[in-house]
Amino acid sequence: MDPNAFIGKQEAPTNDELAAVLGPAKRLWDELMDELRAEYDLVTQEWNSHSRKAGWSLRLKREKRNILYLSPCRRSFRASFALGDKAVAAARESGLPGRVMRIISESKRYAEGTGVRIDVNGPDDIVIVRKLAGIKLQN
Repeated sequence: MDPNAFIGKQEAPTNDELAAVLGPAKRLWDELMDELRAEYDLVTQEWNSHSRKAGWSLRLKREKRNILYLSPCRRSFRASFALGDKAVAAARESGLPGRVMRIISESKRYAEGTGVRIDVNGPDDIVIVRKLAGIKLQN
């Protein structure tokens, strides 16, 4: 996985900084944001950074519930989820590609759930992130 592009940055990135880092992947970022807003009403967005060593990520929420995080990398980005047991079971039944199921199976389990990270490099990855967001919201 590529490192977060905003490691060491003290303040949340601006839209111009985000566009410069993502390059062509900014189109994918915007498309995903539009789809998540329209399909799942994920309108609450918060930039956060737990430490300068971790970089910045955009948290998407519905009401007070965290649904996913988007972490900018150079020319790509990562979507991260904490999936509970019901969501993991639903993902197994959802017909997701084998590579995604391997990621879920090999992901570390935390108190908040199974930490799943999907690198977004193309349109097919957006479909996967949308599907996982839907599973998380339903479970």
